[in-house]
Amino acid sequence: METETTPNIPTESHGHGMNGTDKGRAAIKTQFLTTKEKFHELLDSGGKGPNDDKASDDAGPKETAEDSLEEPQEKKLKVDPDEQEKQDSKRMRGQNKSRPHMKPTSYDNRRLCPSIIQERETKCVYGDKCKFIHDVAEYMALKPADVGEHCYLYDTFGKCHYGLSCRFARAHISADLKNMANEERAKAMEGRTPVRNSLDKDLQWRLRKKVVPFTASDAYMKIIFEGGHKAGECWKKAATAENVDNCCSAVVHSQCSEGENPQTSDNQGTEVSQENLALVKTIGPLTDADVIKLRQCEKKQVDFKDKLYLAPLTTCGNLPFRRICKRFGADITCGEMAMCTNLLQGQSSEWALLKRHESEDLFGVQVEGCFPDTMTRCAELLNNKIDVDFVDINSGCPIDLVYKKGGGCGLMTRTNKFEQIIRGMNSVLDVPLTVKIRTGVQEKANIAHKLIPEMKKWGVSMITLHGRSREQRYTKSADWDYINTCSQLASPIPLFGNGDILSYYDAMKARETEVSGIMLARGALIKPWVFTEIKERRDWDISSSERLDVLRDFTHYGLEHWGSDTQGLEKTRNFLLEWLSFMCRYIPVGLLERVPQRINERPPYYMGRDYLESLMASQHVGDWIKISEMLLGPVPKNFNFLPKHKANAYK
Repeated sequence: METETTPNIPTESHGHGMNGTDKGRAAIKTQFLTTKEKFHELLDSGGKGPNDDKASDDAGPKETAEDSLEEPQEKKLKVDPDEQEKQDSKRMRGQNKSRPHMKPTSYDNRRLCPSIIQERETKCVYGDKCKFIHDVAEYMALKPADVGEHCYLYDTFGKCHYGLSCRFARAHISADLKNMANEERAKAMEGRTPVRNSLDKDLQWRLRKKVVPFTASDAYMKIIFEGGHKAGECWKKAATAENVDNCCSAVVHSQCSEGENPQTSDNQGTEVSQENLALVKTIGPLTDADVIKLRQCEKKQVDFKDKLYLAPLTTCGNLPFRRICKRFGADITCGEMAMCTNLLQGQSSEWALLKRHESEDLFGVQVEGCFPDTMTRCAELLNNKIDVDFVDINSGCPIDLVYKKGGGCGLMTRTNKFEQIIRGMNSVLDVPLTVKIRTGVQEKANIAHKLIPEMKKWGVSMITLHGRSREQRYTKSADWDYINTCSQLASPIPLFGNGDILSYYDAMKARETEVSGIMLARGALIKPWVFTEIKERRDWDISSSERLDVLRDFTHYGLEHWGSDTQGLEKTRNFLLEWLSFMCRYIPVGLLERVPQRINERPPYYMGRDYLESLMASQHVGDWIKISEMLLGPVPKNFNFLPKHKANAYK
């Protein structure tokens, strides 16, 4: 069901809920409101409604009270509107650091040997020392029951490479336990590479052995070390000089004082220049690519104007979720924040954050670091090894682990290092370099307006500004007036605004400022169809069955990305539950007394128009697990989950 509403909404009602009497709580039609006890009673009854028997009515609240105890104490306090103590609200910031963390591998201890899964002709090279099972009959007796009749991988690609270990194996396993293939479908998919930017084993080995050359980065860092505080000015002159095209000649020019000719420098300068020139070893004829460095105007250009940008979201902004958002109309996507040091060490888990799906036509990666040497080397590595349209520097991460090392928001207060990082990365990249920042570190001490004019000089191609400080995290409203001021300072460089966009009304209001585009983060997690709403300028009263279909598509993409065996299925379930911890905050349009829903308004207890809609409104972990079981089958016996992020944005 879809509804059209007019864009004229009274601004004075934006901060009120419950008919304007309870600030900070969403306004829901009276007939849908309920109490906590009745809400959980409905969910526990499976949608059958309360019994007429008084005894069963008395038992209902007791059962839900016990269920509510399963919720972590912090989450209960956050949902409870009566808890106002500042000390408790401070404790609720950040992440559930003490949550039980179960790795997907712990749900599948007895795994089948890959040599049997892949049906290799040769036997396992480890022989009797192999830690996996080689007896197929033994494995099939231990394997959990299949989840469904149809395997998404088999239906899509013509063959499921997980074979007997697939949790949908009955769709493609013959009576003699052989993995079948749809030759016609497999031939049609042959040669297609849906996912790019994977880490190959050879590069990983060379990164771990530290034998990957970083010629351009080393040349830049030599300038930094030898030029001292004037290194930035020297590099800027060298990079913009008409006759200086490669890194070595930039090093030569950096040794000369202002107005001095390199050819007439003293003997010491000549020796240094000859030493630097010897750093570049070439084999065969020289081409233009060897000796000519791209100028800023010659780099790949990206049109950022009037685009909808899906923010890089840690944990939840994975590749399957980005595919969902692309389908709903996101123009720009970006990978999750990756630590530059981990990338340089060849960590597989970190390189997985750089993967790009074929549907992501405008894609970038975000890196975090606090030193110019590692960030410049990381940029050179990415420039040579992966396919991206831009590289983004994270200078807005508020978490202590990053900030205390000088990264994230810490870069905003370390302008010398920040300049060296931006100039260094720009010198080795052939694609645009963008930066994501916050208004500042302290709540009432904005510094973004001072940094933006400097970043224009340093050579950034686009700036994204989150309208909150580090201290605010995600509480209070984003300061769009300040974002507008900064966008004027940034011109002609595009500046994207970020903060509190949950509907097309919010997007229209944001576009009244002079921002070049809009970035969506939590709004996309709560309702990824917000991209469709913005582009079609309407409210979408999406039904619960349509939302379940969206979740089902996510599980399909997750099984394709992480695997359809037990390990991949449970990893998909884990990321689905992380997403549901945000999606449960969505309130259907048909239930709202005032449209639109505001992102920092707390939803009260309400009954949906059907059981599934009520189930999706629950903020109880057990109810999210019920939804996951509808799509991925029963959870393992030792399953345990708590969301990574705490919902502290309502206060």
